[in-house]
Amino acid sequence: MGLNTMEWDESNTRICIVGLGYVGLPLAVEFTKNGFKVSGFDIKEKRIQELKNNMDSLGEVSEEELKKFKVNFSSNPEAIKESNFIIVAVPTPVNEANKPDLTYLESASKLIGKNLSRNSIIVYESTVYPGATEEVCLPILEKNSGMRCGDDFKIGYSPERINPGDKEHTLDKIIKIVSGIDKETTKNITQVYNKIVKAGIHQAPTIKTAEAAKVIENIQRDLNIALVNELALIFNRLGIKTKDVLEAAGTKWNFHKYSPSIGPGGHCIPVDPYYLTFKAEQVGYNPQVILAGRAINNYMAKHVAELTIKGLNETGKIPKNSKILVLGLTFKENVKDHRNSRAVPLINYLKEYGVNVIGYDPLLDDEIVQEIFGIQNQSLENLRDIDGIILVSAHNQFKNYNLSQIKAIMRENPLLVDTKFFFDEKEVLNHGLLYKSI
Repeated sequence: MGLNTMEWDESNTRICIVGLGYVGLPLAVEFTKNGFKVSGFDIKEKRIQELKNNMDSLGEVSEEELKKFKVNFSSNPEAIKESNFIIVAVPTPVNEANKPDLTYLESASKLIGKNLSRNSIIVYESTVYPGATEEVCLPILEKNSGMRCGDDFKIGYSPERINPGDKEHTLDKIIKIVSGIDKETTKNITQVYNKIVKAGIHQAPTIKTAEAAKVIENIQRDLNIALVNELALIFNRLGIKTKDVLEAAGTKWNFHKYSPSIGPGGHCIPVDPYYLTFKAEQVGYNPQVILAGRAINNYMAKHVAELTIKGLNETGKIPKNSKILVLGLTFKENVKDHRNSRAVPLINYLKEYGVNVIGYDPLLDDEIVQEIFGIQNQSLENLRDIDGIILVSAHNQFKNYNLSQIKAIMRENPLLVDTKFFFDEKEVLNHGLLYKSI
């Protein structure tokens, strides 16, 4: 099959998904579900073994689906060599200086290059800055394969839009952006994804355009969240309840409804803005609005910690002798994903005040809580003498607890800090708890 002269042979499409996390695994299962021969590759042997045992510790794909739709899971790079349509879905985090960390992407590209079969298409789904696929990944592919893009293989970009824990906006229901190195490749990539995405395909004119579209999706959300967080900071100083203001403003038909929070976590919203600002600075532009939004959202964990300390003081308690329970540690409700959870800086700020911090998240293993958050994971049933509770992630399991049960594990003059407007303030006050919200 010569890519420059022939149509893509759909019947001969052999797919390999590189990276089997929140993005890669659902992709692998969806392609298998639609009749494709699919291999799932990951360098983590532990991950491969659990998937072979039909278990997904991330909670995105059910045991029944893994049993029914058999993916060839492997940590052997031969899985790449035997494929001709390779999708890269590896993490693209930032480092401690908030600069793009392309280590995973570069390693994956190197591995693919070394195991690349002629006439293959490589599609990147990982979030990057505009230009990264062609400027970073492509040279690595060519160097390690000894082949030339355009003559021997093709590349494309199709940004992931997976929303962890969202069972409504699933992969097949989200419009897919695709773009290839040339028109023919865009057409071929469209042809493949069209089999699994019922919502439709949007063909971006260039790979850079598709890359840029992905980062601004999350930048827009980050800025909207930052705006409402800044409003909350102002209203807090004015003695106005933010929830009441938002409910009043929300009666206008075109008011965009966002709620203040401890700040967005996860792999996308707190990360993607830095990819674009990094590239902007490279081309001589100093981004201001985007970074200002990031600064506000990053500050919110400290704000919640300060609210808690003030609340303890109001109840006549000394922070250094107080025991605080952080309820819900994942980055959002009802997901197991703890990446970039804002509970981490919150806990660190509280510890700086000498507070004894305990956590409870029914979705996380005790070992994970100890390793990532540096605290013990204890359920409400096993706790006593708590001075205050901070609700961070409002998991559905917490709806089973009533305020009488919560108060029963607390000392006198208890404090409740609600970052999600999860509890009814009047009920909280009626039960004798001091209520604080963002």
